[in-house]
Amino acid sequence: QVQLVESGGGLVQAGGSHGLSCVASGSLLTINIMGWYRQPPGKQRELVAAITSGGITDYADSVKGRFTISRDKTTVYLQMNSLKPEDTAVYYCNFRAGLQISWGQGTQVTVSS
Repeated sequence: QVQLVESGGGLVQAGGSHGLSCVASGSLLTINIMGWYRQPPGKQRELVAAITSGGITDYADSVKGRFTISRDKTTVYLQMNSLKPEDTAVYYCNFRAGLQISWGQGTQVTVSS
């Protein structure tokens, strides 16, 4: 079982920057993928960015060039720059290893115009 605790949500002005972090604890398999998903109001949850334990990254087209995902063994970070109102969402941390999938509780990011 893996537990994920997110931090860093808040209110940000459009054009600004903000960072999120997520700490994983529990039985962490060495080979894994950690990532961030988001769910805007009234919409489905979508992938924002993911990073493997080997450092390979993947980004949604909508955030490429603005967001950067990074990690160490147990913590994943999301640096968000040039934020837009459409980035407003609940952001969820995700951990995947084999058949093991865990989610954080979610943290709200609101970008004001």
